Amino acid sequence: MRHLFSGIGLRLSLSHLLVILLAMGLSSFLLLSFLGNYFTDAVRKNLLAQAQITAQALIPGAVINASDTANETGSAAYNVIQQNQTSNIALNATNVSIPTAESNRIEMDLNYLRDALPQLNIQLQTRIRILDSNGLVLVDSRQEQENADLSADSLVTKALEGETASRTDKSGPDTLNMALPVMIDGRLVGIVYLSQPLSDVNAVLHDLRTRLAIAAGISLAISAIVALLLSRAISSPVRRMTRAARAVAGGDLDQQVSVGSKDELGELGRTFNDMTDRLKVSRRQQIDFVADVSHESRTPLTSIKGMVETLRDGAVEDPEVRDRFLKTIEGETDRLIRLVNDLLLLSQADSTALTLRCEASDIGELAGKVIDRMASQANEKGLTLKLETSSDLPLVRIDPDRIEQVLVNLIDNAIKYSKSGGVVSVKLALRQDGHVLVQVCDEGIGISVQDLPHIGERFYRTDKARSRAMGGTGLGLAIARALVKAHGSDLTIESTPGRGTTVSFTLLAES
Repeated sequence: MRHLFSGIGLRLSLSHLLVILLAMGLSSFLLLSFLGNYFTDAVRKNLLAQAQITAQALIPGAVINASDTANETGSAAYNVIQQNQTSNIALNATNVSIPTAESNRIEMDLNYLRDALPQLNIQLQTRIRILDSNGLVLVDSRQEQENADLSADSLVTKALEGETASRTDKSGPDTLNMALPVMIDGRLVGIVYLSQPLSDVNAVLHDLRTRLAIAAGISLAISAIVALLLSRAISSPVRRMTRAARAVAGGDLDQQVSVGSKDELGELGRTFNDMTDRLKVSRRQQIDFVADVSHESRTPLTSIKGMVETLRDGAVEDPEVRDRFLKTIEGETDRLIRLVNDLLLLSQADSTALTLRCEASDIGELAGKVIDRMASQANEKGLTLKLETSSDLPLVRIDPDRIEQVLVNLIDNAIKYSKSGGVVSVKLALRQDGHVLVQVCDEGIGISVQDLPHIGERFYRTDKARSRAMGGTGLGLAIARALVKAHGSDLTIESTPGRGTTVSFTLLAES
């Protein structure tokens, strides 16, 4: 459990919860803001409708100067409110008998209005105040501000100017106030001042906030559990690979991690397992390499040491024995020098420190020179060397010295493993892809199916005793492959036991 609350597990859990919290907070804020505006707008439109119906019911011939009336809205909340409250206004107004306007003066039965408006106030839950054209309160449904001068009220001021105005007061209980000018024959004759508490709207919003808070708490609890499970699913494989990596760093290359998915973590696990497999192969190759180098150098060094001791014991006095021993020592020394040079070349190739001096070269001419150089070695074994090439070969971009070394090693191997009377051929041909194909073919003993995959590995021999007797180190093909790879190609070996071997590679033609 400690890992669940530390490191990547904690960061994943917190980030998961933070994203959910932000998303829910933003969604709740937008939803509540939308609903608050929606219901407030519905109440405002309802007040407009109430003002129009109230004015028409109480002041015959009056017109409310408002552009946003009940008939112009499609609000669902407004429609429900308006259907209920319009019928109440109409019902209460049926018993109202108001004298009509004469001249530009309105005569109203104020005593009757004082009795009627409180009933409307109760029915509509709206405070109704009728003001004259000077801003004086004629009738107040609550009977609190009769004869009060409201001309300083910003809403009344705008209404006196012929504009409909509304305001939400939050000093006490939230209340929506609206003042609307009443016109008769185009002249302002009074003001209908309506005030409706927003307690219902606030109650709905409060209930929504409570429900959203409960939902958020439940969602966060569930999300926390999901985040912990998710972080464990992600961090557990990482911890296993960390432990395995520590073990590998300590020298245990047998570490493998279980891979149970195909996602990035699964790919990481497979890559880790592949890495440990490669490290094991590399270590085995390193151990074999050291053993092979020790073995290859021990034989000539032992031989040199034995001959030197023999010469020191008196053989030096015999000119014939001395010369023969010195010649042998010279040959073994040359063998050691070749071994060291070959290892140095392979080390440079491994570290990409091998430098190529590429230039446009005639591969046919280069192959001909190598064949001439090795003709005597082939003749000693009764073999025929020949070059097969076409006349349309282009120049190739190569390091001539390195490719010459490749051809020498391949032809030398072909001669060593060919039977007397056979033919060793060097074939050159231009391919359609613009590369020149180089092949060294022999009619020798061939390579077995078991040995073929290992051909080109360092110090690998199909017949170790025979190769060592011939002075070989088992590095010829490894060097050839390294040099060919440095030219952007690779060796391809095809062989049939008893029928011969063909080694191929390609070179890029000079453009």
